[in-house]
Amino acid sequence: ELVSDAFLSSPVNPCCYLPCQHWGVCVRYGLDQYQCDCTRTGYYGENCTVPEFWTRVRLLLRPSPDGAHYILTHFQWLWDIVNHTFLRDFLMRLVITGTVRSNLVPYPPTYNSKYGYLNWESMSNLSYYTRILPPVPEDCPTPMGVKGKEELPDPELLVERLLRRRTFRPDPQGTNLMFAFFAQHFTHQFFKTYNRMGLGFTKALDHGVGAGHIYGDTLDRQLQLRLHKDGKLKFQVLEGEVYPPSGMDVPIRMNYPSRIPPEKTFAIGQEMFGIIPGLTMYATLWLREHNRVCDILKAEHPTWDDEQLFQTSRLIIIGETIKIVIEEYVQQLSGYLLDLKFDPAMLFNTQFQYGNRIALEFTQLYHWHPLMPDRFLIDGDEVLYEQFLYNTSVLIHYGVDKMVEAFSLQAAGQIGGGHNVPAMLTDVAVRTIKESRQLRLQPFNEYRKRFNLQPYTSFREFTDNEEIARELEEFYGDIDALEYYPGLMLEKTRPGAIFGESMVEMGAPYSLKGLLGNPICSPEYWKPSTFGGKVGFDIVNSATLKDLVCYNTKTCPFVAFRVPKEAQSQSTGSKGRTDEL
Repeated sequence: ELVSDAFLSSPVNPCCYLPCQHWGVCVRYGLDQYQCDCTRTGYYGENCTVPEFWTRVRLLLRPSPDGAHYILTHFQWLWDIVNHTFLRDFLMRLVITGTVRSNLVPYPPTYNSKYGYLNWESMSNLSYYTRILPPVPEDCPTPMGVKGKEELPDPELLVERLLRRRTFRPDPQGTNLMFAFFAQHFTHQFFKTYNRMGLGFTKALDHGVGAGHIYGDTLDRQLQLRLHKDGKLKFQVLEGEVYPPSGMDVPIRMNYPSRIPPEKTFAIGQEMFGIIPGLTMYATLWLREHNRVCDILKAEHPTWDDEQLFQTSRLIIIGETIKIVIEEYVQQLSGYLLDLKFDPAMLFNTQFQYGNRIALEFTQLYHWHPLMPDRFLIDGDEVLYEQFLYNTSVLIHYGVDKMVEAFSLQAAGQIGGGHNVPAMLTDVAVRTIKESRQLRLQPFNEYRKRFNLQPYTSFREFTDNEEIARELEEFYGDIDALEYYPGLMLEKTRPGAIFGESMVEMGAPYSLKGLLGNPICSPEYWKPSTFGGKVGFDIVNSATLKDLVCYNTKTCPFVAFRVPKEAQSQSTGSKGRTDEL
C-alpha cells in the first residue's frame, strides 16, 4: 500500500527511519535533519555503524548466540565433568556477568510509554513500566516507522491464522504444567498491568521479586493477611489440611465473579490467584512454607516478636524463590547441560547496581499461553476449563499432593513456532497485539539489534514454516515491519527447544537482572544475620522445588518442572492424555 499523500507532501521525521544503529540515539533537528548520538556505544559515524578498535576485537572473540547455545546443550560427557569441578563456578560466573553486566537491560531505567527521550519523570515514576527502546515517533508514515504497510493486519485475523492452536504440540524439552503454573504464579508479583490508569502503567510497586503475590503489594493488604502472632499468615484448615483463609474471614479484594459466594473464595496476596487452581495450589504451598519457616525461627529466637518473625521469614521466602527460579526454573527453560548456580557473591567483585525496573517489553515477551493444555489430567480425571476456572473446590477435592503430581506428569505446550495458543486464550493474544500498537513498540528486528542479534532479512529466514512465511509476507509486506510480540511467538524454534533464539537472548537478561539485582543479593544483605542466622541462611541456600512441596505435604509426591523421560510418551500420546485434549 502506498503511503498517504499527507505524508508525501510534508517532510518525514528522519527518526522514523530508525537510522541510529548499535544503541545510538536519534535527535531530530528542524524538520528533516537528525543526528545520532553514538556516545559510549563502541561505534562512530553518521549512523553509529563504524566499530571502534576494541569493539572489533570484542566482536571477533564473542561466540554467536547459537554457537554458545549449541555448546551448552550438547556434549553431556563434558558437562558431567564440568559440573563436578571448579569449572562450574567459573563458567557460571561468565554466564552471569556476561548476561547481567552487559547493560542489555539499562539501570537506571531509560524510557517509558509517554516519553521517547530521557527525562526525570520516566526514570523516577514507578507507576510506569520502563522501556528498553523508545516508542516509534507518532508522526511516521507507517506504524513501524517507514517500513511495511500503512495499516497493520487485523489482530483477530493474525491470531486466528498464525497463533491459534490446531493440535496440541508438546514442548520437546519436556516442560510440564508444574512449570507452567510456576511461571504464571512467579511473574504475577511484578507483572501487574494497570490499564485503568492508562497504557504502560503497572500496579506493582517494587518492580521485582518481593513476594507481593504472597503477602499483598500494599501494607493494608499485608496486614489483613497476617495472623499477627508468631509472624504467621492467616489460614484455614479443610479436611485436615492448611489452605489460604476464606474471603469471608479476610475481606480483601479478590477477582472472583459475583456468582461465587465469599465462603467459597480464598484470600490471597495476588488478587487474580483465585482464577485457576494451579495458582491457588502454589499460593497454598508458599503459605504453608512461610508458616513453617516462622516456627523454625521462633524456636531459634524465642525473644523475637511477631514483626521480626514475619519480616525475616519473608526475606527467607524471597531467597528460596530466587534459588528455585535460577537453579531449576531457568535451568529447565535454558536446556543447558551446565548446572546453573545461585550464588550472589559471584557479582561482589564487579561493578553492579542493585535494583530493578520491569520493562514493558518483558511483560509482552512473557505471554506464554501456549504452555497451557486443552484439558487438565488429575488423578485419572479429565478436567475441562469450565470446571477448572474460579473453582476453589478443585484444589480441596484433589488436595495439593495429587495436583502437584498430576501437573508434574502432564506436558505443557511448546511456546514458539506458532499455532499453539489454546482457543480459550486467543483473546489474550489479541489484546497483547492491540496494546503493543497503542504503545507503538518498535519492530521485532529493532529489538533483535538491541540485544546484539542479527536482524532477519526475510520471512523465510525468520521461520522454517512456509505457510507462516507466506501469511506474514501478506500481512506485513516487509520483515522490518514485523511486530515484536508476533515475532517472538512465530520465530522458528531452536532444534528440540521450547522457543526460538530471540525469546532466550532477550528474556535471559531481563530475568537475571531482576533476580540478581534483588536487594537480598547485595553484599549488605547476603549474610546469615539477614535471614535469622545460619538456620535461616541454610533454608535459602538449600531450597529446592522438591523441598518446598515435601516439607508442606503429607505424602511428598513426585515433583519436577519436567515430565520424566519414561512418562513423556504417555503424557502426550496415550489414551486419556493430551492428544485427546
